[in-house]
Amino acid sequence: MPHRKSVAAVLLSLAALLPAGPAQAAQPVPLMILAAGTLARPFRDIDRLFAKRYPGAAPQPQFGGSVKMAREITQLHQPADILAVADYNVIPQYLFPAYARWYAGFARNAITFVYTRESKYAAEATPANWYRVLARKGVEIGRSNPDTDPSGYQTVQMLALAERYYKAPGLAAQILANAPRANMRDTETSLIAALQLHQIDYLAIYRSDALQHHFQYLHLPPQIDLSDPGYAGIYREAVANTKNGGLAGRPIVYAVTIPNRAPHPEWAQKYVALLLGPEGQAVMQQSGFGVLDPPYAVGEAAMPQALRALVKPWPGS
Repeated sequence: MPHRKSVAAVLLSLAALLPAGPAQAAQPVPLMILAAGTLARPFRDIDRLFAKRYPGAAPQPQFGGSVKMAREITQLHQPADILAVADYNVIPQYLFPAYARWYAGFARNAITFVYTRESKYAAEATPANWYRVLARKGVEIGRSNPDTDPSGYQTVQMLALAERYYKAPGLAAQILANAPRANMRDTETSLIAALQLHQIDYLAIYRSDALQHHFQYLHLPPQIDLSDPGYAGIYREAVANTKNGGLAGRPIVYAVTIPNRAPHPEWAQKYVALLLGPEGQAVMQQSGFGVLDPPYAVGEAAMPQALRALVKPWPGS
């Protein structure tokens, strides 16, 4: 027995002298991404591409209303490596210059209404009479909050444009009366389940979401759906009154930036390069978005050098 104990002691001593085993692999760097709710599907696909190519970083996305996401940075001081919004103007309005100095537009969209076969009067709605259908009593319409989310104020702008386009005074107020605060959420994607469960009949949302979820949707003319930069002058005539002031209509262009105090700017640059490059743009198209070829940039001189080759100056900037 003593011999066995001495052998064990010798073995333990030798083990202590041996080199340690291979070091435990370092944990991936958490890449904090704040993004518009409507970007959830394409960004998750881009996250997978990024993680496969760059195992040293792990995207950690958080989705919500664009204005709310911007305020997470400016008011709550949440660390963020990337901010992507559904209205490019959110970045200069809320982040310039203390929290960001540039942004790049990377996708286009349109605002519309989606519905199901069970929605009230769905069989009667056409591109010519939809606004009369949605104004009928008893119709339940969902929308996002115009104080926190671009699609919320873009819906109001679209209805103001529709009122002029169809020469139908009172159209906007009649439809919004069917979309009370009880049918409102911080981001419109939170109401998709309500539409599917027939708790609401119509939902104001982006065309990309309609395509992703295979919803029926209204094919609205470009003069009112905020999709065409060629109608920017007309869009400006529609103003949505919000707690943040009056907001004039603009073409729907999604934009991305890396905040000035991003914890991991090098990894953020790699992610944005993937988003702005051919692979990222292909993912956006597959998810129902229009793309910009190449993406536009404001504050190009402040962008990381590696990203400048992927963009051109924003028209008119």
